[in-house]
This record gives sequence, structure tokens and C-alpha cells, in this order.
Amino acid sequence: MDRFSVSKLTSPLSGEVEISGAKNAVLAVMAATLLSDGVSEITNVPHLKDMKTMSDVLRVIGCHVDGESHTLRIDTRGVNHLEAPYELVKTMRASFYVLGPLVARFGRCRVSLPGGCAWGPRPVDLHLKGLEALGATITVTHGYVEASCDTRLKGGVFHFPVSSVGATVNVLMAATLAEGSSVLHNAAIEPEIDALVDYLTDMGAKIQGRGTRTLTIEGVPELKPGKGETIPDRIEAGSFLAGAAITRGKVKVTRVNPEHIGAVLDFFHDIGCEVTTGSDWAEVDARGRELHSTSVTTLPFPGFPTDLQAPAMAVLTTVPGISIIQDTVYHDRFTHIAELKRLGADIHLKGDTAHIHGGKPLSGAEVMASDLRASLALVIAGFVAEGETIIDRIYHLDRGYENFEQKMAQLGANVIRLQG
Repeated sequence: MDRFSVSKLTSPLSGEVEISGAKNAVLAVMAATLLSDGVSEITNVPHLKDMKTMSDVLRVIGCHVDGESHTLRIDTRGVNHLEAPYELVKTMRASFYVLGPLVARFGRCRVSLPGGCAWGPRPVDLHLKGLEALGATITVTHGYVEASCDTRLKGGVFHFPVSSVGATVNVLMAATLAEGSSVLHNAAIEPEIDALVDYLTDMGAKIQGRGTRTLTIEGVPELKPGKGETIPDRIEAGSFLAGAAITRGKVKVTRVNPEHIGAVLDFFHDIGCEVTTGSDWAEVDARGRELHSTSVTTLPFPGFPTDLQAPAMAVLTTVPGISIIQDTVYHDRFTHIAELKRLGADIHLKGDTAHIHGGKPLSGAEVMASDLRASLALVIAGFVAEGETIIDRIYHLDRGYENFEQKMAQLGANVIRLQG
């Protein structure tokens, strides 16, 4: 199992880095290709473990998946096995996205209940209730969801009791082929949802309400293969900007949409960094600046993303004073706290709220990454910890950051991968 070795930087991170395509957007679009019969194309696809996992899921179903550089082509004409097995779905929750498209197009499917990161229950109840609102019959047996309908799903109305990106993705895709009109209330409005709407529209779907919490879908009998470019990864962008803040450096992220990271940029501004943006770039400059404590609450978009809660916490361990982070999205997404404390961080957790007593020196230690974003938090904390920090279980990080060591090297950091 690979590990990272990180030593305290002799100088702050500095430079610019190009941001890759958003993995969460790609995963939804890859599932959406199942709604058509033919070859769909997706460009600006990052080379990540999650892309391989979803490709394997599609291959098991009967798709032919290939690509070169950062382009994926998915041929769905061979779909003949309407089941996504536990062996694959357990490794990545987004594999569950195939449920909606399969039952919508073929009238039946069998998909394993998902696995994924170790924190949080994140039940799939909303996915299933939303599909039932469209006329699907759902049963859960032996760890599998079995969904079926009479020839076609029927248009329906569903109100998400809480905003859920995953459930919105699944139910929205299913509604595109349902007979009649469907209305989804309190739908998620994350940029990845807008990207999916754009791709589905290119396939011939009739969707109104893009960018709002009410989506109205007029079902069509069939969709054609689509083609689209993946949006930039807003979480990757925020991660590298966190590296600038924690090392008191200056980092510019390019090929991004600043509107997608507005709340993140506000966070860096609030703690005292200089923040500048352009049409497709953003920069955080913390050189020589006295940063100060703050309070952060994670919220669905356009609020501060839960996926950057751990990196933000790492930054705040270096900021004098008491900072507060409340995660209202995933109340128990705090497994990284124990590992940051091994580096010397002073953090107290009560319920869904962490109190960070910042400004105390960190020292290198061996730590364990518990999930994707916790991995990043531990790496950047290692940049300012005295001595060497060894991060175990970095396979989590490999799921979400393309060419991570090379990109960090561009900014002046030496992240060494230890094999085995």
C-alpha cells in the first residue's frame, strides 16, 4: 500500500497550476450515457482511479469504454447485463448512479448498495423514493436494489427533503425517459448538476429550471448519444489554494470558474489572504500576511463545500486564535481530526462542530488518511510540520487528484510516493 513522505517546506508554495476536469461531474455524465444507444464522448476527463472504477462498472453492464489523452468514448450498444455488482459498487458510491438510467431505459436493473468513503451513513433512501415517485417498483434484498417498471417510468413529482447531489443526479436522469412531465423540488444546484443538465440536453432531454432548485423534465421516448466537455474541478482548485494559505505562499489556479468557488474564496479572504480572480483563474496570496481565526459552516452549493472542510481545518490549525467549523452536510465527517492531533493540532469536537485552537506548532508523525479530502488535509499540514510526515492509505487521494505529486512539484513541494 503506497504512502506519501512529506517534509516541512523551506519556502512557501508559489506558482500556478492548471486544474483538471471535475471527477464528480464526469461520473454523473458517464452514467448518463446509458440513457442512449450509441457512442457518447466526454472530454477534459481526469486520469483518476474513480474514472477506471466507473469504466469497469459500465463494461460489466456491456458497454465498450475507451479513450485517449483526456477523452472518453462510451459505446452503449452492447448493454446486455443489467446488474452492477458489489465488488465494484462497494469501492465508489457514484457507481450507484447507473440505477436511474438502467431502469429508465430498460425497465429493470439490479444494483448493489454502495460503499465509498468510511465516514457518514449517507443513505440512498432519497434515490429510491425519488424513483418510486416516477413509478419504479423498488425492492432491497441481499444487499442489492432491484428496480423495475412497466415498459416506461411515469412522470411524477418529488420533493427532496434535503438537498442531495447524488439523489438529484439519479432521479433527474431517470425522469428524462419517463412518460409525461416530472417536477423535482429542492433539487441540488451544484455546478456538477448544471453540467449534467447540459449534457442531457445535448442528448435531447427536455429540462427546464437549470441552476434553480426546481427542475421540470418533459420525458422523451429516447435520447441520442451526447458529447460535452467536463467542467473544472472546484474542489481541486480549493485544495491547491489551501496549500497557499497554510504555507503563507501564493498560488494561482488556472482553467477554473471562479463562480464555482465563491464561498471558498470568501473563506480565504476572511482569514486575511489577498484574493484575486479573472475570467478563468483565481489566486490566493498569503505572503507576509497575519491570518486570523474565523467561523465556517459547510452548506450545499453555493455555500462552503463539505469536501473542503478538512483542508480548511488544516489551514486553521496554523492560524492564531479559536476558529470554528460546523459541518451541517455530513455531521460526522471528522475522522481527520484524530490524525491532525497526532501532528500537534489542538482541536476539540462536539457533535457536528469543531473548535480549532490554532497557531500551535505542528510536528511530523505517521498518520492515516481516512478519506479523499482528509488525505489532502494531512499532506498540506505536513508542509508546515517540523520534520517528516508519513501519510498512509493515500489510495484515497488517488481517487480525486490527477498528477498530484507533479502539480505540487510545480509549486515547490516535494511529495514523495513510497511504494508498497
